[in-house]
Amino acid sequence: MLELNFSLVKNHLSLSANISLEAEKIYAVVGPSGAGKSTFLNILSGFTEISNGSIVWNKQKISTLPPSQRNMSILFQDNNLFPHLTVWRNLALAVTQRPKLSDDDSSQLRSAMSEVGILGLENRKPSQLSGGQQSRAALARVLLQKNSILLLDEPFVALGPSLKDQMLELIKKIAKNRKLLVLMVTHDPADAKKIASHTIVVKESTVHAPIDTKEALEPKKGPLSDYLGNN
Repeated sequence: MLELNFSLVKNHLSLSANISLEAEKIYAVVGPSGAGKSTFLNILSGFTEISNGSIVWNKQKISTLPPSQRNMSILFQDNNLFPHLTVWRNLALAVTQRPKLSDDDSSQLRSAMSEVGILGLENRKPSQLSGGQQSRAALARVLLQKNSILLLDEPFVALGPSLKDQMLELIKKIAKNRKLLVLMVTHDPADAKKIASHTIVVKESTVHAPIDTKEALEPKKGPLSDYLGNN
């Protein structure tokens, strides 16, 4: 269980939450532009400090811990792959800082690459990969961190419809197999419906408790009707 009871008031930023999220479940995070969706993920992952309150994961307070100790991985829009490194070296950074990998390290890398479907591309650099392959490589790297919570900040927004659907299906499969809690920010209602039974609405400086995705995205009577009516 991820229990959130916090507020952030800093310069132009204002965001509060008082919700609980179940483990081993996928949630979509939806709201108008500028509502604080990315800020929400940055707060969870520890890159933005809260003003007061707490973040508790499985009864352990983690809001005072640095990002590396929060049992969370985050995947951004730009994938954050190092362009001068091969896929293999990019992934290796998730398991060791040593220049030479152990047999166990190498086995972990191959397993992650196989899991996301890029085995055989280890010697290519990001510029030699398609958009979908880059997304898979970036996903493999965060999976190698072996955290229980996966945060997705619109990582597939640049992909075409077919490739994006493939990545969403891959996320669902991996989340089930690894028993992950997943929070995915998206501006596309169709993506939310494909991946999540429940949606967290971020609106008017508040992270609202999750509700059924169909209810959240109901274009006429849902909490995002004004936002959806303009899309």
